[in-house]
This record gives sequence, structure tokens and C-alpha cells, in this order.
Amino acid sequence: MSTATAIPIICLLVAIYLAVDPFNRSPLSEFQDYKMVKVEMPSWSEVPVERDSENRLRKSEIKFLNQVQGPESLAFDAMGRGPYTGVADGRVLFWDGEKLSVFAHTSANWSEELCGHKPSILEYVKNEHICGRPLGLRFDKRNGDLYIADAYFGLMKVGPEGGLATSVTAEAEGVPLAFTNDLDIDEHGNIYFTDSSTIYRRRQFVQLSVTAEDSGRLLKYNPATKETVVLVRNLQFPNGVSLSKDTSFLVYCEGSRGRLSKYWLKGEKAGTSEAMAILPGYPDNVRTNENGEFWVAIHCRRTRLGHFLGSNLTFRYLWLKLPFTPKHPNLQGIVVKYSPEGKILEILEDNQGEVVRAVSQVNEIDGKLWMGSVLMQFISVYQID
Repeated sequence: MSTATAIPIICLLVAIYLAVDPFNRSPLSEFQDYKMVKVEMPSWSEVPVERDSENRLRKSEIKFLNQVQGPESLAFDAMGRGPYTGVADGRVLFWDGEKLSVFAHTSANWSEELCGHKPSILEYVKNEHICGRPLGLRFDKRNGDLYIADAYFGLMKVGPEGGLATSVTAEAEGVPLAFTNDLDIDEHGNIYFTDSSTIYRRRQFVQLSVTAEDSGRLLKYNPATKETVVLVRNLQFPNGVSLSKDTSFLVYCEGSRGRLSKYWLKGEKAGTSEAMAILPGYPDNVRTNENGEFWVAIHCRRTRLGHFLGSNLTFRYLWLKLPFTPKHPNLQGIVVKYSPEGKILEILEDNQGEVVRAVSQVNEIDGKLWMGSVLMQFISVYQID
């Protein structure tokens, strides 16, 4: 067979394979009705180019190595004790200054046999819907209750003494919460939180990431009326949320878009949202410091391939028909501090992930940055210069 004859035949066979996926090897083979959504990417020239040439995060101290698995969110109580952190086995752990102990569970069905220690963080995923997966954590400063965004059980809370968390809300306007992610609480006890998707659960985060589907929501729970309402719809993988220092607005992250946005709570713009900043990579949580600045945790920087596939549905569809699960981009350590106006104030990095990587959240506490990671087995602490 000549080359001129072989090439069209090979192209035809590849096209048939991509269309049919006969061996069900593509990452979306189990989802027959998935929808690809275009991501409105900024032009590449708009992506921030600032870097930390000194890789200062490499100076971080590693704490609780192999004692915490997947500590996505960190919280400190009104007395400054902590951190408290939710881990991959469904528990919330508490560091009292001397030892780690179990503070809370989100599942009444938690058991050591089903949910206990496993060699790899990914091995917990298959039982998350039973054991629970606590993500965002926040204390209500008025009474010491700890509120928990559990990916499977919705918005929950537990009292200052800990124990089994109880449900606060598991739906919004008749639609169940499918992937509760992060939260913040205002001075009146109103809770603002994100539901990353109404279609995919957390254990399907790969599918959510690659389809960029847009059923995510920003929500508000009113404790006086016990109502949950949708503030913003059609978000693409919303995750972190944090109130401004004066509570006039909140900021939230969209993972698929790599964007930080504002939602106005007070003033002439109340009830409206607007873009705040284009991020250098794909974010997780955001936290406000005492100065009213915002620390954003970045899992990894944008790549040219990811940027291209985000806005080109045909190529993304073909790419996802290939018989392999896309690998996670190189896990770096990146945290970025923003002004309330959306200006970059500081970037700290470990660009090869030698010490810090895949940061999920960063809290500025007493001159230190405490960093959690949903993928790692430790907490990182950086002493601010």
C-alpha cells in the first residue's frame, strides 16, 4: 500500500475511533449526555506575566506531614486556635498547639473500616459520598459555630465543642446541591457559598474540569428565614468565596475561567457582579486578610494548550475522545495577593513544586501564610518577610 493511499485510510480509522470510542477508554466514556461548554478566555496577552523569580515558597515549613490528607481549607477560631481542617477521609481535624485530634464528622455513617486511612488520597474518592468530604470551613464569629461546605452533604454546621455536623441546607430554589465548595459568613449570619456544579459530584471533578459545564452557582443562605437563594447562575466551576473587609461586596473564583469576580452586596451596584481580575492560573479558594486584601490560591499556571482548548470546542471534544485520561498540569505552588480593586500586590511561588504545590487555600495569620492543599498530605507555612 502506498503512502498516498495509507494516509487517508488511517485518517478515516482515527475519525471513526474518535466518533465511536469502541473500547470506552476516553475520560468521558461513562457520561453519554455530557455537554461541552466554551470558556470565554481572555486574550493570551491579558494573562498576568508577573512571577516570583526567587521562588520564595520554597522557604516554607512543612507541617503535619502524612498526618493530614487533602487539607483543602483551613480555619482558626475566635481565640486564634487552629488550624482546623477538613481532610479526605471525611473528618475535620483540630490542632490545639500540641496534638491533632478529631473535631467533627459530616457523615453519620463514618466508620474506620470504610473511611479510615488509605495510602493514597485518590483512594478516598470512591467512598466520599458515604464518608463525606468537608471542603470550605468558616467560623461564625458571633457564636463559635463552625460552618462546613461538604461536597456531598451541602452546607453544614457543628457547635464549638465539635461532634457530628448537622445539615443547614442541601438545596437552593428546588435544585439539590451537588458539589458544595466554599463559604463565608457576614456579620448577620448570612452565609454566602458556592455550588460548583448541579450535574457533577466532586468525585467527577475531572469531567467537570474538561467539559467546563456552566451549572455552577453562587448562593446565599438566610438563617432568619432559612431560605437559600441563587445570586449568580451559569458559573463555570465556582469555588472560593470571601467577603470584603467592609462587607460591601464579596469575591468568588471561577476555576474554569481562571477569573476573580465581585458580587456587590451594598451600594448602587448591589445585586450585580463584575469581573475583578484575570488570574495567572486556575484558582481554588480565596481569603481576605486583615488589611482587606485577597489571597488567592492557584493550583497551576495557565498553559497555551489549556488556553486553546478552553475556547475551541471541536478540538477539545476530539482531544477528550483519545484513549487516556488527561494528566493534571504540572503542580506548582502559587499564591497571589490582590487589592480590592483587582491589582496584583504580590506573587509567591514554587514554580517546580519542590516544596509547596497545588495550593487550595492560603490564610494570612500573625505574619504567616498557612497553606492547605486538596491533593497533598501536609500543610505549608511561610513566614512573611
